Amino acid sequence: MINFESMANVDGVITSAADARVPIMDRGFLYGDSIYEVFRTYRGIPLFHDEHWARFQRSAKLAHLTLAISKDQIIDEIRRTVQATNAAEQNRDLYVRYIVTRGEGPVDLFPRPELTTRYVIIVKELPEWDPEFLRVGLRLAIPETRRNAINSLNPNIKGGNYLNNVLGIIEARMLGADDCVMLNDSGLITEASTSNIFFVMHDEKVLVTPAETAGHLRGLTKAAVEKLCVKHDLQLSAKDITTDLLLHTTECFLTSSTREIMPVSSLRLPSGDVLRYPDGGGSITRQVIGHYQAFIDDYLKDYEHLCLF
Repeated sequence: MINFESMANVDGVITSAADARVPIMDRGFLYGDSIYEVFRTYRGIPLFHDEHWARFQRSAKLAHLTLAISKDQIIDEIRRTVQATNAAEQNRDLYVRYIVTRGEGPVDLFPRPELTTRYVIIVKELPEWDPEFLRVGLRLAIPETRRNAINSLNPNIKGGNYLNNVLGIIEARMLGADDCVMLNDSGLITEASTSNIFFVMHDEKVLVTPAETAGHLRGLTKAAVEKLCVKHDLQLSAKDITTDLLLHTTECFLTSSTREIMPVSSLRLPSGDVLRYPDGGGSITRQVIGHYQAFIDDYLKDYEHLCLF
């Protein structure tokens, strides 16, 4: 198979990702002062492009960052970057990240109003997950590090400062897990490092997911799953989830653009106790996976015109 070379686009200059350059005085590098979105493609068709752009605009507003590039311009630049790869010939599914930094300026926390924003686009292969993650499931652990509070750094600013999540996943790996599930300062479940989370309650067979007030990103795959639950008469509740409530759960899965719906096989609690879930997901998790796969098939038929190849 021909090797795939990742490509990048920095303010319109397309190079291999390895050769792309951003000045060291860029605030995105110095402070994580940037916002971004990630989407995946299926047969060249971007998933949730409109929704990603709407969330990007919301991040910009929350971060007091004025966008100098439009939705049409960004998709044109993404298409140019994709077409600089050999993805079409190889029919590769892609990972696409677009970033806007606040720009380049002096070493000063206050962003001067004359700064010019910079955009960066990265196109690479879609991650290939360990087959065991789908066959058996992810191992999760709750770390000591707590999720940033909403009134400290709102998780709905999808920004470049990910140190909070980095610390969480480092601790989870040290505990022998694949990913973390972070609590907020009140001890409520929020989300995994880069994914939203759902549980199934033992008695009611009801899906539950953390309430938005707990502090988590408004995930687009999560939103799609919530709509599918309504469509297929699966009971779903958004609520405060404590670690005590977890003792009454029988299934668990994560959702994200790149992971889609991924079952969880175990969850280590702060006490050291480990909850076990069915390999490959229980009956409700499998139902949700099936509904989501059918949804993707329909989505691709409706959005074929957006193909980036």
